Amino acid sequence: MDRTEQWQLDIEEWVRTRQLRQATFSQLRRKDGDVPAKTIIRPIELRGELYYQFQYFIGNKVTHENVPQADAADRMIAWLEQHYRQALIKSNAADVQLLFSKKGKATVLTKPSTAKAEPESLDHNRQKQRVVQEGEAAPFLVELGIMTKDGKVVAKKQDKFRQINRFLEMVSDVLPYLPEDREITIVDFGCGKSYLTFALYHLLAVKQQRRISVVGLDLKADVIAFCQELANKLGYDRLRFQVGDIAQYKEQSEVDMVVTLHACDTATDAALVKAVEWGASVILSVPCCQHELFRQIENEAMAPLLTHGLLKERFSALATDAIRSQLLEVLGYRTQLLEFIDPEHTPKNMLIRAVRTAGSAGSADKARKWQEYVTFRDMLNVSPYLERALGSRLPEQ
Repeated sequence: MDRTEQWQLDIEEWVRTRQLRQATFSQLRRKDGDVPAKTIIRPIELRGELYYQFQYFIGNKVTHENVPQADAADRMIAWLEQHYRQALIKSNAADVQLLFSKKGKATVLTKPSTAKAEPESLDHNRQKQRVVQEGEAAPFLVELGIMTKDGKVVAKKQDKFRQINRFLEMVSDVLPYLPEDREITIVDFGCGKSYLTFALYHLLAVKQQRRISVVGLDLKADVIAFCQELANKLGYDRLRFQVGDIAQYKEQSEVDMVVTLHACDTATDAALVKAVEWGASVILSVPCCQHELFRQIENEAMAPLLTHGLLKERFSALATDAIRSQLLEVLGYRTQLLEFIDPEHTPKNMLIRAVRTAGSAGSADKARKWQEYVTFRDMLNVSPYLERALGSRLPEQ
């Protein structure tokens, strides 16, 4: 993307060279309830990688999104050009104030940097606070045996407590993509005992007072009965559970968020198809066992890998998630593959997080992504269920 203004070039340079310390955008160009009144950006480090955290202030709510370093400069420049009239940007090189006229012309005020001699720590885990804090008893955690009534986490449940908070952090990152002017509809496929379903309801309905409707779906009647009884006991009147199969579920016509955790094999794909058909704004999926491609993959050049069952199994799982991610990208979603929890607790720890950005990517970009997918698919000689199930929604070959 061509840049001609010096302030644009400076932002690109500061992000690329890790000099940007903090940026604050304010004073909206026009009133728009979907755009945060203020956005604060700062660098953070997640598992050894540099990200820029965008903290959004909308009304009395604050959410955040972690943007990879490679995408941060473009996002900052686009937001300034489209939404804001003022920015204060602090870097190791200088402190810069940008003031935009009604016609978009920028006035740049620069002064020497006020940065400290030692850079601030980027350790995200050291600075963040958990969404659900120990010491503050959450009723659903008490009922599920994770917390005591005084808010202390049960020793044997520490891993589950961390998993719940990790999930809620990932949800918090994508909240800006969910509507705020109406009720949010969420479906959790394969909800199981529903630790995370209850956590999601607690975050959105209890803590943030959002209008939501959540449905948990699972095949096990006894588990569903337990979950519904608990929801009734907690007074979660917009959370209901029912027995049902993912592929056969037809009660909803529109859904804003689809969650599917540890659905086996192509059941994950069935949930993704439902999400796409509904036009879901957010998809959170942690796949489980993946057998489909294991039975299909053939490539003589990859014989050293594919002749070993264990290696083939692991490669098939990675290839399956790569295919899922790429097909979602073709359909207008921006996807990330994230580590859900530490692999020492479970090998099924890959989370696919997708947000719908239809309209932002051009037809040429989607065509390129489709061709990349076709090349990868044909190299492996596979016919994925997800491609077949999406059918006419995908480009013609």
